[in-house]
Amino acid sequence: MKDLSTNYLGLTLRNPLLVGSCGLTKTAESNRTLAEQGAGAIVLKSLFEEQIAADLSSNLENYQADYPEAFEYIRNYTRSNALEEYLDLIADTRKAIDIPVIASINCVSGKEWVSFAQSVEKAGASAIELNISLLPSDPRVTCEHLEQQYTEIVSKVSSMISIPLALKMSQYAPALAHLITRLSWTGKVAGFVLFNRYFRPDINLQTLKVTKAEIFSSTVEMQESLRWIALLSGRIDRDFAASTGVHDGPGLIKQLLVGAAAVQVVTTLYKNGTTQLAVMLKELEAWMEQKGYERIDQFRGILSHRQTDNTAAFERIQFMQQYGGIAEGN
Repeated sequence: MKDLSTNYLGLTLRNPLLVGSCGLTKTAESNRTLAEQGAGAIVLKSLFEEQIAADLSSNLENYQADYPEAFEYIRNYTRSNALEEYLDLIADTRKAIDIPVIASINCVSGKEWVSFAQSVEKAGASAIELNISLLPSDPRVTCEHLEQQYTEIVSKVSSMISIPLALKMSQYAPALAHLITRLSWTGKVAGFVLFNRYFRPDINLQTLKVTKAEIFSSTVEMQESLRWIALLSGRIDRDFAASTGVHDGPGLIKQLLVGAAAVQVVTTLYKNGTTQLAVMLKELEAWMEQKGYERIDQFRGILSHRQTDNTAAFERIQFMQQYGGIAEGN
């Protein structure tokens, strides 16, 4: 047996393969199954600030009252109900499994999570994965303003907890390398997850309505996190986890080679079942046996930007000359 153990966010994991936040991690029973299949850690289904706001709006529409305290009562009830359910999920999952349980919260501001963060820690979460949903689509908003929002949210949440905080980034984040560097300097972020996969729009040509695109990732999408983890790991003293597009053992191995401390999977579990976790770990062990590695630390990051001789491969954003004909043909 090879030593697959790894350190991520200051946590010791039996292996670097994590189940990312998704519908598969929304119950303690399903999390028990994922742990039995070999997951190194579980990232719970996200709690969305926007969902709490939507539930509040719905409750207000269905409730009429003449006294001014009605809104505050309904707001507190809606918020408390959603948060209590999530805290129960954390506590129940911790009782069911013996691997780290990472809470996931998705926010557009810091206001909902300041008081909630401490409750998450008390419920037994090993760490918090913070998703900041800021799409830089407003031409009037500067990069400096967006960076400040990231910094303020991280500061507010981290000030309430002693457990590690990971920031799940968007590839749309402004000046990504600079932003990650700036946030790492604050000392408030233990690691970065690259990348969040947002809702993607499509258009129905028959109904002329905006619809949702494919919700599952493809293996092609892995190249984005592969590039950025290779560029940043070793240069920034924080852990990096790869997310989106890793479907098999080779994908897992590639992310480790460029410096990932952990790798999150979701789509492949929906398509291939939870047993895919065990399959991927066996593929990792077989590859390590073939190459003569006993521990992951022996090869992690050997193909990162700082280690490889072919640094241009990660920095290039245009096709090389030999692919010019293909690019022009498209």
